[in-house]
Amino acid sequence: MDPQNAELQTKPDLVKGAEIVLSTPDLKKDLPFFLKRLGFRLDKIFPADDPSVAVISGHGVSIRLDRDATSTVYSLRLNCDDPDKFAAGETKLTAPNGTQIEIIDANPPLVQPETQHSFLVRRLKDSDSWVIGRAGMRYRDLIPDRLGGSIIASHIRIPDGGPVPDMVHYHTVGFQLIFCYRGWVDVLYEGQGPKIHLTAGDCVIQPPEIRHRVMEASDNVEVVEIGVPADHVTTIDHEMTLPTEKGDPDREWQGTKFVYDKVAEATWKPWRIPGFEARDTGIGEATKGVAGVQVARPIKGEVAPRTSHNTDILFTFVKEGSMTLMVDGEEPYDLVAGDAFVVPPFMKAAYRNCSDDCELLEITLPSEFETEVADD
Repeated sequence: MDPQNAELQTKPDLVKGAEIVLSTPDLKKDLPFFLKRLGFRLDKIFPADDPSVAVISGHGVSIRLDRDATSTVYSLRLNCDDPDKFAAGETKLTAPNGTQIEIIDANPPLVQPETQHSFLVRRLKDSDSWVIGRAGMRYRDLIPDRLGGSIIASHIRIPDGGPVPDMVHYHTVGFQLIFCYRGWVDVLYEGQGPKIHLTAGDCVIQPPEIRHRVMEASDNVEVVEIGVPADHVTTIDHEMTLPTEKGDPDREWQGTKFVYDKVAEATWKPWRIPGFEARDTGIGEATKGVAGVQVARPIKGEVAPRTSHNTDILFTFVKEGSMTLMVDGEEPYDLVAGDAFVVPPFMKAAYRNCSDDCELLEITLPSEFETEVADD
């Protein structure tokens, strides 16, 4: 008996699924054809802002439509619990008919790339790069270089109000934030009871693999979404129906608790930068220090000093008003609502000329770090 066939016959339980890989020059055209014309269903799609891979299933087969697949030879992927124990440990095989067989881990570990630090300013007025992403949403990339793949920050807009064509799904992530910037949106979350109504200034964190579905939105609703790492998979859950009853409030999803922070219940306290006050969303505690999320505003009549920080990632979105960002070695940047910036560790920066209505959304990873006030 052929040794490879022997392995297949003795350990079939190791295989969790098989995929036929097909190249697609335009996923936006191919996907509707397979889903609507041929009756397949969508199982996975990524990345969210500009999908290049979709896994679909139906009629007894699973197909991976991959924009980066260039081979004209059909290939078959076997997703295994333990690839080393399958097919004598070989990960790439060729069938007699030329079909390429790839043995992969069915549950690969989430890899967080090392941050490649850079200073970045992203202005709304300079951006015409809105792209159509998952469920017809418009995406604008706030960190184009993704800091080496460590983080993705998206400004998302749903132009037409009403029901959103979304499905129950989850994301394989380390951290994910949804901050409602404009309008309102209704979302269902696993274990959180009836719909959550997010209005401007509210936010939630979506713990790793929590099931959820966007239900309805106002006209031109806008949210800021943060995902860590930048590349992560969205998986459709065809079995779960939402809403579910409220579950244990102390439940953790891979060490993270669900957070629903309401701006109406905000308490403002002195911020890490003198001359500002901030409201803490409680996300630092819920993630056990993985990430922190705060909204800060200037204290009238006070001038903020130059400061630096030592956290790995510090991303800021100008939520309201205007300000001038001053950093060493750069010309001043006059920023307005919708602009964003990243200040790398140890770079000295000052937030000046803040309007009375200025508000800043700051996301840091990790949540605990030191801020140093410059001497000059």
